[in-house]
Amino acid sequence: MDVTALVDYLLASPDHRGCITAHRHLPARPAQYADLPRALHPHLGQALAARGIHRLYSHQAEAIEHTLSGRHVAVVTPTASGKTLCYNLPVLDAVLRDPAARALYLFPTKALAQDQLAELYGLVEATGADVKTFTYDGDTSASARRAVRAAGHIVVTNPDMLHTGILPHHTKWVKLFENLRYVVVDELHQYRGVFGSHLANVLRRLRRLCQWYGSNPRFICCSATIANPAELAEQIIHEQVVLVDRSGAPSGEKHVLFYNPPVVNWQLGIRQSSLLASRRLASLLLRERLQTIVFARSRLVVEVLLSYLREAMQQDKRPADLVRGYRGGYLPLERREIERGLRSGAIQGVVATNALELGIDIGGLEAAVLCGYPGSIASAWQQMGRVGRRDGASLAILVATSSPLDQFIVTHPDYFFSRSPESGLVNPDNAVILANHVKCAAFELPFASGDTFGGAAATGAVLEHLAQEGVLHPSGGRWHWSSESFPAEAISLRSASIDNFVIVDQTDGARVIGEMDRISVPTLLHEEAIYLHGGVQYQVERLDWEQKKAYVRRVDVDYYTDANLAVDLKVLDVFDAAPGGDTPGAHGEVAVSYLATIFKKIKFDTHENLGWGKIHLPEESFHSHGFWLALPERLTAPLGREALQSGLRGLANLLLGVAPLFLMCDPRDLGVVQEIRAPFTGLPTVFLYEKIPAGVGFSERLFALRRELYQAALDLARDCACQSGCPSCAGPLNEVGPLGKEAAQRLLAGLVQRVG
Repeated sequence: MDVTALVDYLLASPDHRGCITAHRHLPARPAQYADLPRALHPHLGQALAARGIHRLYSHQAEAIEHTLSGRHVAVVTPTASGKTLCYNLPVLDAVLRDPAARALYLFPTKALAQDQLAELYGLVEATGADVKTFTYDGDTSASARRAVRAAGHIVVTNPDMLHTGILPHHTKWVKLFENLRYVVVDELHQYRGVFGSHLANVLRRLRRLCQWYGSNPRFICCSATIANPAELAEQIIHEQVVLVDRSGAPSGEKHVLFYNPPVVNWQLGIRQSSLLASRRLASLLLRERLQTIVFARSRLVVEVLLSYLREAMQQDKRPADLVRGYRGGYLPLERREIERGLRSGAIQGVVATNALELGIDIGGLEAAVLCGYPGSIASAWQQMGRVGRRDGASLAILVATSSPLDQFIVTHPDYFFSRSPESGLVNPDNAVILANHVKCAAFELPFASGDTFGGAAATGAVLEHLAQEGVLHPSGGRWHWSSESFPAEAISLRSASIDNFVIVDQTDGARVIGEMDRISVPTLLHEEAIYLHGGVQYQVERLDWEQKKAYVRRVDVDYYTDANLAVDLKVLDVFDAAPGGDTPGAHGEVAVSYLATIFKKIKFDTHENLGWGKIHLPEESFHSHGFWLALPERLTAPLGREALQSGLRGLANLLLGVAPLFLMCDPRDLGVVQEIRAPFTGLPTVFLYEKIPAGVGFSERLFALRRELYQAALDLARDCACQSGCPSCAGPLNEVGPLGKEAAQRLLAGLVQRVG
């Protein structure tokens, strides 16, 4: 069956039609063209004509006109809309007119940077000009690095390499910094939260060095659709931008289905696992020879689904390696091999985390299965946009989990299809992140008294603090780096934690098979955990916490492991609180401690619990920001203690479930704690906290939108068909009890009624 026939089959099939809550047919859209800007160098028009391009899409021409006029630009159009030409043409124009001109391309991953080089090389070759383009990343050899520094017109890199490999060694990059005309920031929507806050500070350091060397580059930012692209770009590059957001690119026909797995226990409201439903749908797509990508929300689910789909391929008498896995932790050569296989068609299917959500060229896949809502409308459209050719139909299926967020989306499809995607939030002045980059900036160039770092108001206080720590030395009105350490190497741009753990396979000798961030280790790499990698099972035999190494060995068992985390929270400071007559609520600084306690063994296929064990690891802690809701006696007194305890748990689950609707974040970026009598408030209290040291603005946004938050939580509870609570709303019956859902609804109704 082709895509259209398969959609008709799913809509008519008794096994599937009852699960489909929405079907949207997005018709093909023709292109809108514009002439090449006259200001472009004539060689570029000739090069494009040689490649069969005689006109540009309208958004490409508009972006190039603004850039050539000296403006900073943010281009926001859908996946595969030709954003690459929006920056390649102005950059090549500058180099053709002045061979001394330089440009810096920033991509969020090495894979994406290498992928974009192929198109750039082709365009450069078509011009016949001697434009030297180099990749500069961790894989670049020492001899090649010298050539890049000396002669590279276009340096293609990533924020991590700019952070550790270029800025601290700026004296070796004099030609780049003296002649830097353009900085390209691609996949702008990826730079939110911690990563975006770090990048904003890296670019503060870049602009500081450019000013020192006498250059003033223009920025060209490219992004998928988000609600606040101009605001996000301006926060990251610290300059005003012109927004180009009307796409002229054509698009192929696409079908989008929302699929809610069937209820298997009506009394408890328990649905079939989204993982099993995704396996069923992906197996059908692969059986019909549709090249398919399956997106999963965690590394664990990637590996479980990969095992299932390989088993299905073997049952169909087809090679298991036609389906591959792709996620963080795989080594670079393995990822490049998978990308090539997808482009060539040698690989029929891939199971991936959002690592393949970016614009890496993986060919024209025909179908996508999203195993769980990825946490934001923007990310969902990005993943759906990874499939489809301009001359044929494609299919994207969102398979809902039982989580409240997924159930809200899949049962309120108009919210998804009609609502603008969420805003990207960053906080460049996050205390921890700012202090770390001021260290790096002082290492690169001394600060003069009165200097501000990218306009950060706290610069002076940070310099004083670093001097007290002994890493800066004030002398002659300047602040000099005085430590023997190299600060950039100790700072990770991807997380608040700077420590990654290495995973060592001891089955045959000892070899490194992957790595993992520190925060994930207690729940995924504790001793006796089953670690899944490439569809292969490994058991963790020893976790060396001090040396940051996990030693594993291959096993063949019929279960995987899932760990529990105990969390404790204390309020340190209040930033803002609702006035007395308003709905109760506040946000501020909190201290969070977490401890992995036990793990469960979950059987494949049936997902039954086979047993459990204790985890023996040290408690970890960090400071962050949180939003909390203290319930006044007028709301809680009518319930009674038992109903209040159950209702508080239900309320916490509902608020945590719908909070990501108002944020552009992964649901795992937030945590929740409820206390029947919190020491800080003296009242029954629910805390939503950011799992990010020093916070990035999520709690402040929730505080500002608290009425909408309460209303969405109430709508979710009222619209759920279960009787007394389920995993899709207030929580499972065995967690919240028979009174939990009703009590949570009464509390929410009172909160909404009393909002000021």
